[in-house]
Amino acid sequence: MYDDIVELAEESPSWLQAAGILFTEAGLLVFAGLFAWMLWRARTSPARIAVALLPPAATAIAYLISEGLKSVIQEDRPCRNLVTLVDCPPIGDWSFPSNHSTIGAAAAVGLALAWRRLAPWVLPGAVLMGFSRVFVGAHYPHDVLAGLVLGSVTAWLVYRYLTGPATGIARRLTAHAGDAPTQPMPKVDLRGGSKGPLLPPRR
Repeated sequence: MYDDIVELAEESPSWLQAAGILFTEAGLLVFAGLFAWMLWRARTSPARIAVALLPPAATAIAYLISEGLKSVIQEDRPCRNLVTLVDCPPIGDWSFPSNHSTIGAAAAVGLALAWRRLAPWVLPGAVLMGFSRVFVGAHYPHDVLAGLVLGSVTAWLVYRYLTGPATGIARRLTAHAGDAPTQPMPKVDLRGGSKGPLLPPRR
């Protein structure tokens, strides 16, 4: 099956090849933009900010796990033996699992769990980003499948077990900040009087 996909990529029109190469990297930027957008939407509520931080946190955790697996399994990339659309990464940049697929799945599932309306857009986007990694010859299909599973499971676990603690910490910090003592502002009489010093006395 993989040889068929690579052959399809080689025979595809140049615009489709360019789109596959672009999408494999642009998808990461799209997810980063969605992270920033969610944080901006949640800016007025500390609890919502805590929830909005979970998708990027899950993505970072999934990436670290993926990198750890790569260093242990050390599977060579398909571009070592085949002519592909993209240049082969240097030796030591292993293939299994796909980092792009892991990041895409973790970001998409995390965003979908935090805001369900995004699910119809981000979930297919993660799958397409994974397929693009096979299309351009950077990964085998099982690399992408493993990355999608790893990212999805990591995001679900983070959302399932860290939402409560994260929002609880945010609420407690907000409550403590609200209890902090504040000094009253001096009342100023614009006609020249003041119930409180505004400037130090002249000497």
